[in-house]
Amino acid sequence: MAHPLLIELQRKWDLRFLRLAREVATWSKDPSTQVGAVIVRRNRSVHSVGFNGFPQGMSDDPALYADRDSKYSRTVHAEMNALIFAYGSVEDCTLYTWPFAPCDRCAAHMVQAHIRRFVFPSLPADKVVRWAAPLALAVSYFKECGAEFEEISEAF
Repeated sequence: MAHPLLIELQRKWDLRFLRLAREVATWSKDPSTQVGAVIVRRNRSVHSVGFNGFPQGMSDDPALYADRDSKYSRTVHAEMNALIFAYGSVEDCTLYTWPFAPCDRCAAHMVQAHIRRFVFPSLPADKVVRWAAPLALAVSYFKECGAEFEEISEAF
């Protein structure tokens, strides 16, 4: 078992990077769910960031965000954007996401990319109906693959 001081230090870094993911989420133009992702190397340096939104070159017209079918068809998830914009391997990195865990599809892609640690806040009550099932699947994938995950329930 890790020394208590090392655990406390890791927790401080986890909270710092979750706050960064929260900030990156504000860059999204999606009015209903803003998501941020930060991929961090083992040496605690930021490898890449991403937020959910439409691909480069596509219109960010608010009407497209208001049309659910158009929005879901066009949106690239924050985790995928962080992975796409990462230069070099993300093997053994940690993925921090805000405001909740990666969805099941993103979780599968992140595990395939050899990300082995995931840190995310507890699912907010207002997101449970929409996101509980895919996030539970994601956690089951982490367990199945032996990936580490940390759900942070404290307010910060």
